[in-house]
Amino acid sequence: MSARSMISAILVSAPQLTRFALSSLWTITTLGRQVRKARRAFEKQLIAEGMSKEDAKRISAFYEELKDSIVQMSMRGVSLRGRR
Repeated sequence: MSARSMISAILVSAPQLTRFALSSLWTITTLGRQVRKARRAFEKQLIAEGMSKEDAKRISAFYEELKDSIVQMSMRGVSLRGRR
């Protein structure tokens, strides 16, 4: 592949790659916001049922761990490292 055709391919794919990157960033941001919201609601419900605040926070921490593992998996799938 010549340098000219490679530059052309990069320029043609740049808008799609930019759109994909922005969409991924928006998805991760939205996921984080929704997880925080769900975690707070879950904690409130557990506390309302009589559980101590510390235990409710400890249990709801699994929401964050799940979100982090989902983000790591998606980033691992997008990563170009090691592909040739």
